[in-house]
Amino acid sequence: MIEILFMVAVVWAIAVGYTFGITFIRKHHNYLLGLEWMIVATSCTNFMVFAAIKAGHDSPMYTFASFLDAFSRSFGITLILVLGLLQVTHRYTPSLAVEIGAFALAAVGGFVFLGYHESSYKLAAEIFLITANVLASCFVVYFCKRLWDMGERKHAAWAGIATLFGFFIAITYDFFPIPEADMVDRPVFYTLALATWGLQMFTYYRAYTAFDAHNKRADAATGRLTNGVHA
Repeated sequence: MIEILFMVAVVWAIAVGYTFGITFIRKHHNYLLGLEWMIVATSCTNFMVFAAIKAGHDSPMYTFASFLDAFSRSFGITLILVLGLLQVTHRYTPSLAVEIGAFALAAVGGFVFLGYHESSYKLAAEIFLITANVLASCFVVYFCKRLWDMGERKHAAWAGIATLFGFFIAITYDFFPIPEADMVDRPVFYTLALATWGLQMFTYYRAYTAFDAHNKRADAATGRLTNGVHA
């Protein structure tokens, strides 16, 4: 049963990641969130194949999965997420240098935290990763409050719930692992994690779209008011 649920969760995360990653770029021209969504989807795709062929932890696929996981947990669904959301919360337009720098920093994080479970700095890495998650989550809470105040309460609530689930996954990743029969491959944890990451990408995209639509309505109203004054 857990194998079926795992496959449903991973396919869900892959579909959401690629679908809304491409849409972020095509519709919103947000390359930060679009590329990060697709990186998460690529990680999930690799993980699905890894699980399907039952590859070992000495497989290059496992190393690649670990790198992409560290990439997103360090600066991907943290710094890159915040920079991407700033484009609607503060009308921030990142330069190409900022976008490249953010992904380069995430790549460095992927290499630095690759295999940290077996390293001498394991605890320091765990503290850094959970701190990054908390800080990013705080900004998402602010994002949700802005949505709530503008009347988009459904989107605000769902994005908030997804963020809470995301924090649960982050804290159980290293500090409070879910007890299960197979503590090596952790199928229950990864099923919950994949479902949660898919939910986050889905709700954040919907919330971003609602925020962007509100900004456009506000701009249109301001334009009409200005025209009226000049008239």
